[in-house]
Amino acid sequence: MHSGILLLDKPRGLSSNAALQRVRALFERAKGGHVGSLDPLASGMLPICLGEATKVAGEILAGRKRYRFTVRLGVRTVSGDADGEVSGTASVPALTRARIEATLAAFVGVRAQVPPMYSAVKHAGRPLYRLARAGVSVERAARRIELAELALVALGAADLELETLCSKGTYVRVLAEEIAAALGTLGHVTALRRLYVEPFADEPMHTLEALAETRARGAWPPLIAADAPLQGLPAVHLAPTDAGRVRNGQRVQVQPGAAARVRLYDGAGRFLGVGERDAGGALQPRRLFNLPPD
Repeated sequence: MHSGILLLDKPRGLSSNAALQRVRALFERAKGGHVGSLDPLASGMLPICLGEATKVAGEILAGRKRYRFTVRLGVRTVSGDADGEVSGTASVPALTRARIEATLAAFVGVRAQVPPMYSAVKHAGRPLYRLARAGVSVERAARRIELAELALVALGAADLELETLCSKGTYVRVLAEEIAAALGTLGHVTALRRLYVEPFADEPMHTLEALAETRARGAWPPLIAADAPLQGLPAVHLAPTDAGRVRNGQRVQVQPGAAARVRLYDGAGRFLGVGERDAGGALQPRRLFNLPPD
């Protein structure tokens, strides 16, 4: 079984699930899941966890994301992006770089954001986008998000190219509408690219075409190790007896230290999974990997 993390450069026009299924097919239908959806309009980094690496998907999902996006001013759409029908127009005031940058600065920090109707958030068990397509709108609770950065990249006659580093749960389409409103007009996203997902800012991405070419040669694309997103956790290396007990889900006693979630390794350096250690050194395995027999 192929286990590890693949950083796909998802193309525009393809859903995240469709991209995942193409990758799974290339990896001979390996178990897999994508981390954080990208709209069909969007392109860029889509982490795909294969095999046992699906068990660390939540760690990646919690990371911040960097996006570059273009906002068309003066036009609103039902979906907040160029794939939706126009739902309103407005004049665009004369804008200077100084005014735009001052407006963007007010968005940086912790704030609340209401998810859009065209999203996978569920209401009474149904995804909001299904309700939206049926012409139904419901109240949505605001969610806490944080923008660490929001900068103007380029200014056109009626377009803004922006870049943001934001927390999970941030909807760029909503952010674009909010920015346009703050500038005294309407707006929607016409281009969106996810530049990276932390902690993979410096890692290369693979296109579907490159992956197919690699497989056509009989080779396998390199995967990132499953413990790569967990480097912020302390590492605990277990003696053979303790490693065996942990692999059976049993609690063991290790070197005392600060209470923490920890990465677990056996004597050969193989990643076993994640555990929780208390201040007295008692360690309980929480999420373990299925390893091949010794």
